[in-house]
Amino acid sequence: MSRRARVSPAEAGLPDGGARRRTPGLRREEVAVLAGVGASWYQWLEQGRDISVSPQVVDSVARVLRLSDAERRHLYVLAGLNPPVPEVEPGRRDMCDGLRRMIDAWMPYPAHIMDFYYNCVLYNDAAAMVLGMRPDNTQNCLVDFFTDPMYRSRSKSWEQNARTVVAQFRAACAARPDDEGVRQVLADVSAASEEFVALWKERDIEDAGQIRKELEHPVVGLLHVEASVLKMPVRPDLSIVLHTPMDEVTAGKLEWLASPEGRRGVMYPVAG
Repeated sequence: MSRRARVSPAEAGLPDGGARRRTPGLRREEVAVLAGVGASWYQWLEQGRDISVSPQVVDSVARVLRLSDAERRHLYVLAGLNPPVPEVEPGRRDMCDGLRRMIDAWMPYPAHIMDFYYNCVLYNDAAAMVLGMRPDNTQNCLVDFFTDPMYRSRSKSWEQNARTVVAQFRAACAARPDDEGVRQVLADVSAASEEFVALWKERDIEDAGQIRKELEHPVVGLLHVEASVLKMPVRPDLSIVLHTPMDEVTAGKLEWLASPEGRRGVMYPVAG
């Protein structure tokens, strides 16, 4: 009822006749006509009666009431249906400045943001210094995990983490099995890595969570970090990956790398 009240007849493409309306916004009968359902059935829907509701009808009602993606998924839940995959609201697509401030504030620890296809969207200076993220690699975290020689040379835990990385990517792909972007990423990494192909065939599934990494940095030596994957509901297409030191020694090394002296040491490791 509250959503009906905020949509005017003119916004819905109906003539208002110029007369005062007792009901603000759309009437039940008008919503029913615009959604292509019976007036009595729509009234039962608003009353929460035990009626059969299809996803197609829910989408029609959501369209008429101009529901946001979050409201549409909430209506699915109220109707006892599995909600669809979250989508990005058009007004929420441009959040890069705020996300950049967030991962820069995570310094001196590595942090990066990737999209649904594991393309790297943003990364901070620590991710560049520690993980080897840089403009001249593929900028896809899955492809680079298997093909970037710099990362492979630094990762002491690569073999034990590879299976988890592939299982998490398969779980993410399950929500969009026919997505052309997913198919392209799979084609790229499959063409570049036989190791990926072998792990993909095992069909393991694992939700994104935490991965412990053991990295051998050429300047400061061994680092023990834990990567945590976070999701932001308003940007369901993005994953925020924050790396946290697992001990004080690693924390001290990361702090030094981010210092002016450490940055010079990364640029000229032999002179150091």
